[in-house]
Amino acid sequence: MKIGVPKEIKTREGRVAMTPVGVRTLVHHGHTVCVEKGLGLGSGIPDSAFEQAGAHLVDGAEKVWNGSDMIVKVKEPVEEEYGFLRRGLVLFTYLHLAANETLTRQLLSRKVIGIAYETIQLDDGSLPLLAPMSAVAGRLAIQVGSTCLETVHGGKGILLSGVPGVRPGRVTIIGAGVSGLNAAHLAVGLGAQVTILDTNQQRLNYLEDIFHSRAVLLMANTGNVEESVINADLVICSVLVPGAQAPHLITRELLRKMEPGSVLVDIAIDQGGCAETSRPTTHDNPTYMEEGIVHYCVANMPGAVPKTSTYALTNATMPYVVMLADNGWERALKENRALARGLNVLDGALVNRQVAEAFGMASMEYAA
Repeated sequence: MKIGVPKEIKTREGRVAMTPVGVRTLVHHGHTVCVEKGLGLGSGIPDSAFEQAGAHLVDGAEKVWNGSDMIVKVKEPVEEEYGFLRRGLVLFTYLHLAANETLTRQLLSRKVIGIAYETIQLDDGSLPLLAPMSAVAGRLAIQVGSTCLETVHGGKGILLSGVPGVRPGRVTIIGAGVSGLNAAHLAVGLGAQVTILDTNQQRLNYLEDIFHSRAVLLMANTGNVEESVINADLVICSVLVPGAQAPHLITRELLRKMEPGSVLVDIAIDQGGCAETSRPTTHDNPTYMEEGIVHYCVANMPGAVPKTSTYALTNATMPYVVMLADNGWERALKENRALARGLNVLDGALVNRQVAEAFGMASMEYAA
């Protein structure tokens, strides 16, 4: 198979969808890997490393897209890349279609075979290709949230750790999945007062075993969410419904009850965000003020730390890339149920029910 890896062109996106080790593996399996020149510079990987691994280096994204049977990326295609989409092309990347109707319709009209990292799901419900980036985003949320609380960034001037004689900052984390858990680890480690909310009692029991009395664990009902948000200096939104739009749990009215200068970091912005006031931002202009609250809603948070994120991501994705390349997409999906759940669009049809529901569109069941 001919596999192409183009450079990411989203703002400040330095992650790479394949490392030289991945290239070497695919070449060893008899495949051809086409890499755009300059692919790895954002992650500190020179072109020479890809070349030594056996990749064909080419100038320009067009040659990569047009000369490949499968494109492996990090982020979803943006408008400048829509013209490269074509019938029969296998696209393996994060898609987050439930928050992007335009891209969904482009993939459908161009009859692309779209397999999304974020909806590949094991039988136990875990999301193996979303987990590493969720871990990075969760830890980053505390890091950037702490910075946003500084007055120079519009925050109220709270130090999360506090100092002797002064209370620490209060952090509310909505959603106790991978990103929420990682955010909690850092917040607790800093000495902040941490409240974690989730709808899953078993998950809360698990967190009790981890944090004991160092975090307050609450059922995520309306009353608890409102009280915890109002009292927080920093709110982390990390709710995930696999493949679907994130629920709007924080209304504009609720934001108005928070103390001005508080901070909202919406990790769920890729899926539409958890707050009524959330809208995607970039690393070049990551924050904005709404109702007196600093909003940080960068849609590719892990792109800020590409050297860490690239290796964390490719450790998880490469076994599936090899599976698709060795077997072809049809056989690979038939033999691996988790991978089959990643299929979102196929030959002009939506095969992901959650995406279809988000836009009031029809979907079909894919029988692997």
